[in-house]
Amino acid sequence: MYVHWLDGMSVRGDAARLMYPHTTRRMALYRSVLAFCSSGLALVAFVVGGALSVTAQQVDPALLSNLQWRLVGPFRGGRAITATGVPGNPSVYYFGAVGGGVWKTTDAGVTWQPIFDAQPISSIGAVAVAPSNPDVIYVGSGEADMRSQIGYGNGMYKSTDGGKSWSRVGLADSRQIGKILVDPKDPNIDRKSVV
Repeated sequence: MYVHWLDGMSVRGDAARLMYPHTTRRMALYRSVLAFCSSGLALVAFVVGGALSVTAQQVDPALLSNLQWRLVGPFRGGRAITATGVPGNPSVYYFGAVGGGVWKTTDAGVTWQPIFDAQPISSIGAVAVAPSNPDVIYVGSGEADMRSQIGYGNGMYKSTDGGKSWSRVGLADSRQIGKILVDPKDPNIDRKSVV
């Protein structure tokens, strides 16, 4: 005998089909879906179980004996809040880490070099390249992403040689510089967003 529990009542067999035909159709659909899902789970278990039983290929330790570990960086990194490229040169980019200085790539991101490590601050909020002269780079120190723990800055920096050397150009009390815009025709005119 087949028992259905419907609306808190126990109804048996044919009486349930007569009293609640829409519910018994729905129950049949549920049973079909459950059977389909069960067979799908069995298939997944079979495939995964088969994949887990495969053993890894063994490597001769002599092949690895001459390899040495080396740290390729970044040595100071963390979150990056700003990045920019050089117009017309798809291989050169800069990014500013909120606790790791300014980094530069000349090979479209394959390798990165720190170019701001000699400066007394590592929190960066903005980086901008002058459109009219890609050797002129402005850096605003102090991350401007307002969150529970933020790094403060000590002003604005400028490089005129593609990041090889830097000079501090003001805004020492700004603490966070979030955006820098450089005049498209004159690399010596810039606008900053300071917090």
